[in-house]
Amino acid sequence: MTTITTTGSDFAVLSRRIVAAGLMRRRPAYYALRLGVVAVMYLGGWAAFLAIGSSWWQMFTAVFLAVTFAQVALVAHDLAHRQVFRTKRPSELAGLIAGNLGVGMSYGWWMDKHTRHHNNPNHDDLDPDVAPEVLIWAAEAATGRRGLKGFITRHQAALFFPLLTLLAVSLKVSSVKALRDGTVRRRGTESALLVLHAVGYLTALLVVLRPLQAVAFLLLHQAVFGVYLGLTFAPNHKGMPHPTGDEDFLRKQVLTSRNVHGNWLTDVALGGLNYQIEHHLFPGMPTPNLRKAQPIVQAYCAEIGVAYEQTGLIDSYRQALRHLHEVGAPARAEHAAR
Repeated sequence: MTTITTTGSDFAVLSRRIVAAGLMRRRPAYYALRLGVVAVMYLGGWAAFLAIGSSWWQMFTAVFLAVTFAQVALVAHDLAHRQVFRTKRPSELAGLIAGNLGVGMSYGWWMDKHTRHHNNPNHDDLDPDVAPEVLIWAAEAATGRRGLKGFITRHQAALFFPLLTLLAVSLKVSSVKALRDGTVRRRGTESALLVLHAVGYLTALLVVLRPLQAVAFLLLHQAVFGVYLGLTFAPNHKGMPHPTGDEDFLRKQVLTSRNVHGNWLTDVALGGLNYQIEHHLFPGMPTPNLRKAQPIVQAYCAEIGVAYEQTGLIDSYRQALRHLHEVGAPARAEHAAR
């Protein structure tokens, strides 16, 4: 196998192959269908909620709407990367409707955070997704934590899935903080849409359901939404190498990412994020083209001697949990030595 010297031109060669294959072209028919289906799910879910009324059968509605909210969030992700619309204005407008009004998350805050992640995936200092917060992704940050944070760090692998039930709440809290701190550009518009979402959501629950049912619906809906959303992102980089900063663009994106192979159902469930390597190399590529780009990218990586990680869905979670457990080892040793 011939190995090409590590230079910035490696990506240019790959990019020309992808463009020649027509994989950067827009897919308006696909997105018209996808946005239509998600809109029908969203409106249909709330219509069913109103039709069923005060009943414990609404717990099934809560689960359905949780799945729907996650699909709306995945649409917002594609809008942020301008996969849907060519220009900025319609992308932002649709993103605000999907993110702020649809699921109650600041589109501007998330887009800024996600852009920084794409620029430096898995970088200990520059990627906000691996910053030491509730969970720790680098062993260097695992020690010195006390109280509840220390307990979570020592047992974070076991607590990973339970903690995902709080992800939706965490996104809302972070959105409010960003709006309060003024780090979001369209502060007034985003705030108004978030308030409108919260008022509409809570009013629907309190008017239609009995108090105990409303609380149960809210907890179940937000928990399942958080778990589903977390499961779409967890396989992508967790447990993969952390870059030093010296890598060229292609290697920085490929070596830190993991693909999840599967069928069309996997593509739909994960919103195309199972082709994480291709998505990071070509973030503006429409989702349905990622599957077609995958063999081209994999073959090119083999050609230039760059490792290309791909695994099954269950194994991807197993690897992420193994990494969390290993990272927590220094904290467990520190605790045992006290």
